[in-house]
Amino acid sequence: MDTTFVLFSLLAFLAVVLGLEGLYNLWASRRSAEARRIASRLSTLAGDAEWDVSRLERVEEETRLPALDRLLRATPAGLRLERHVRAGGSTLAASELLALSGLLTGAGLLVAALLERGLLAGLLLGAALGALPWLRMSRQREQRLQRLENQFPEALDLMARALRAGHALPVAIRMCGDELPTPLGPEFALLADETHYGVSFDEALRGLSERVPLPDIGYFVAAVTIQREAGGNLAELIDGIGTLVRQRMKLHGQVRTLSAEGRLSARILTLLPLGVGLMVHLVNPDFLSVLWTDPTGRMLSGTALLLVAIGQLWMRHIIRLRA
Repeated sequence: MDTTFVLFSLLAFLAVVLGLEGLYNLWASRRSAEARRIASRLSTLAGDAEWDVSRLERVEEETRLPALDRLLRATPAGLRLERHVRAGGSTLAASELLALSGLLTGAGLLVAALLERGLLAGLLLGAALGALPWLRMSRQREQRLQRLENQFPEALDLMARALRAGHALPVAIRMCGDELPTPLGPEFALLADETHYGVSFDEALRGLSERVPLPDIGYFVAAVTIQREAGGNLAELIDGIGTLVRQRMKLHGQVRTLSAEGRLSARILTLLPLGVGLMVHLVNPDFLSVLWTDPTGRMLSGTALLLVAIGQLWMRHIIRLRA
């Protein structure tokens, strides 16, 4: 197939996608729910409207795909997926990630069809492109949860000091929301806002454990819930949780140090075949050309890459730290 035609088709596809995105952004800047909410706030600040302080409602923030959002929330699996994505602090909702993944998968199938590479190549390319948003979200989620885990002992210390100073637990939580940086500070601020706006304290704590799926947060929520029913010294209880969290983090640090050799070996064994193949190809290009010119060579190359990927996943499973 003519290369010029393929490039023209790809440019046309990108032009159509960017054009539709531009039209949607133009509409969203004037007619979307977020634009109307901002206009309402501005008019309120300007004195054109009055606050209705007697009526306060909690509404879910609307996304760009409300129909798909409602479909996801109608199923338990969809709700779990939403909580999983929300825990990563992603700027995209679960419905938007699904739509983006579908578009990238379709683009991979289209490119394979234009290049006449067959259905299998199209499926592999589409799956690889469709997985990119989820891989990025997973990486972002892992980093955010790591920052939350590192900040949590400081939050426990701050709450314990506030309780010893005579403050109530909701006030201590509000202090954590005001004093701690992101990402843990906004989570405690949201917890304080929920209790202030009429949500029961136990329900607000459960919401915190759902938004931040960490074992340490679960221990804290369970301990506070039991203490509210059975009584006891809450400051000492929170101090004990803080000590437990720090000891567990110390143990995880030691395990990571001891498993560093295994993790490095996994990376080396994964990159070694690719690096050796690249060096041989640079020295003697004809020596390895049979791997992509002959059907049997292509099959062997695909099998080797698949085995390398399985080995990498298996080694990661062996050295993975469990809470």
